[in-house]
Amino acid sequence: MKKEIKNIPKHIGIIMDGNRRWARERNLKTYDGHQKGFELAKEMPKWFFEKGVEIISLYTFSTENWKRSREEVNYLMKLLSSILKDNLKDLKDRGYRVLISGRLEDLPGDLPDACLNAEAETKDNNLGTLNICLNYGGRAEIVDAFKKMLKKGIKIDQVHEGMIKKNLYHGDLSDPDLIVRTAGEKRLSGFLTWESIYSELIFLEKYWPDFEKRDVDLIIEEYSKRKRTFGKD
Repeated sequence: MKKEIKNIPKHIGIIMDGNRRWARERNLKTYDGHQKGFELAKEMPKWFFEKGVEIISLYTFSTENWKRSREEVNYLMKLLSSILKDNLKDLKDRGYRVLISGRLEDLPGDLPDACLNAEAETKDNNLGTLNICLNYGGRAEIVDAFKKMLKKGIKIDQVHEGMIKKNLYHGDLSDPDLIVRTAGEKRLSGFLTWESIYSELIFLEKYWPDFEKRDVDLIIEEYSKRKRTFGKD
């Protein structure tokens, strides 16, 4: 009989890396890799939520990704728009609360409005929080937090860690207990820079499109073996 795992991470951040390499190794178009990764990203949250995870943060598009070709960026924007528009009813029906973290005002077309609408339409859902990091950068988030504080007229002696956290994109979220990155790269690439200082890290060799439901069990089992001391030991 399989032993029940009680030490479940509350918040998991996922860097979904390797879509393009996955496609190249199969002589497919880059778009095919992104499409495969997109389809997986729609199904994956429920695998974690069913295990007791409460928050999933997905690194979907970074502030550095604008450096890619215009054609690829446009395609990615269409996929992201599809998640927030065409798949919004599905997200609502599943009971997910959708949050968007990033510089939304710089997104093209009506995507900023779609982001705000997705948040508004799902704000009362409580079966899992899906935090979509879109046009997101960890340093950009910290810069934006300080800009918000300056606009509010916060004094120097009022600035402390709690105040900074409060002014992050979604400062009410708990810090990620665990961050997972696929495709073998062993770095965070600006993902949740402020929030990740005590996150456990797991790096998977497989590309994101190859991620499977059984990987969720392996990830949670590995996390359960970790001893988190937060600097106490």
